[in-house]
Amino acid sequence: MTERPSDIEFDFFDEPETEEAAPRARPSRRGPRPPARPPAGLTPLLRLVGLVAFAILIVVLLVFWGQSCRAADKRDAYREYMSSVRQIAEASEQIGQELNTTLTTPGIKQDELEQSLSGFTQQQEQGISRARDLGPPGLLRLQHQQAVEALELRASGLSRLLDGFRQTADSEDPAAAGEVLAMQVQRLLASDVIWDDLFKEPAIAELQSQEIGGVEVPDSNFLPNADLATQRGMTPIWRRIRSAATGGQPAGKHGNGLVSVKALPSGTVLQPDVDNTVTATADLSFEVVIENSGDSQEVQVPVQLTVQQSPSPIVKTAMVDLINSGEQKTVVFRQLGQIVQFAQKTNVKVQIKPVPGERNTANNAASYSVIFTLTPPS
Repeated sequence: MTERPSDIEFDFFDEPETEEAAPRARPSRRGPRPPARPPAGLTPLLRLVGLVAFAILIVVLLVFWGQSCRAADKRDAYREYMSSVRQIAEASEQIGQELNTTLTTPGIKQDELEQSLSGFTQQQEQGISRARDLGPPGLLRLQHQQAVEALELRASGLSRLLDGFRQTADSEDPAAAGEVLAMQVQRLLASDVIWDDLFKEPAIAELQSQEIGGVEVPDSNFLPNADLATQRGMTPIWRRIRSAATGGQPAGKHGNGLVSVKALPSGTVLQPDVDNTVTATADLSFEVVIENSGDSQEVQVPVQLTVQQSPSPIVKTAMVDLINSGEQKTVVFRQLGQIVQFAQKTNVKVQIKPVPGERNTANNAASYSVIFTLTPPS
């Protein structure tokens, strides 16, 4: 009997396909996520851009620093030049003031005048030499040359004025002598115009165009009294000097009179027969007008203002260097000091000192009753 194969098959080695286990979830770590890194090729580029920007900043700062240094050097050069010019200008101006004093000194003689004029000329020539030695900044060379020409014109005027006094010493025509002298003084007056119009104003304009601040252009006025540049002003001077040389006495009518006294800034005209109310402001001053009431030129005329107050009165004196016959001159007394007497009467007195040969002094002085207040009258 044959065996039939069994329908049951046992496969001990076959196992069902197993599925891979799902990966175990990792616990999340809380916190800020790190920034994403730029691509590896971008980092060198950013560094290069930063270096270029930094280099540009350094260059810009160096440029500004260089410009600032050049501007400071330029300003210092102009300031140093103008400082040197100022010293020369002030010395020249002082010579002009001394000349004015010399010409208006009562009793000065011919030889004294000639000696003074010779000294003034030498001093002015020294100033010219100093000016020529200066090295002006390039843009001020033309203006500097005009300043030198103004100084040269002053030296020339002084020298020619000396020659004029020598030439007219024995003249018998006072008017002609005065005309000769006035022509020489006009050179001195012209030098002031050259200084102002051809040096000072153009130099200021050049500094402004260069945007250079803090540099002051000096002024220099040589002739303080323009009357000296006229025949009318120089003829009486010639007469007075010749009279002193011959020992003569002042001839003609001499004297000055008081015209008016005004309190400033209020403009109150003081009246002699009433109580005048004056506001004592910080800039209180008195304006005094005098007139030459004679027929001769007067020089070095002292005018005195006195404010009576306790414990110490205020006394001020001013000098009118030259006043021609019939001419009026104004003197302003400023910086009076402190007014300490208020709401009560006090006296303000003005007196013109007599001049040589003056006989009538009745109109030389006046006294005014004044009440000082702190507030203007209503």
